[in-house]
Amino acid sequence: MRTWWRARRAAARRDDGMTTSEYAVGTIAAAAFAAVLYKIVTSGAVSGALESVIGKALDAPF
Repeated sequence: MRTWWRARRAAARRDDGMTTSEYAVGTIAAAAFAAVLYKIVTSGAVSGALESVIGKALDAPF
């Protein structure tokens, strides 16, 4: 088990971080995910469901 951990730590030390192209791809992927999520949340069905859940939560007796 110790040998495995040593190998993992050594591999982690060799990774100096992301290159510029990896940052660019990551940024584009995050923007695309945000756009898809925005479209889903602002769709009629999801918007109605969210309004219903919020309305029920606000009308709940305490």
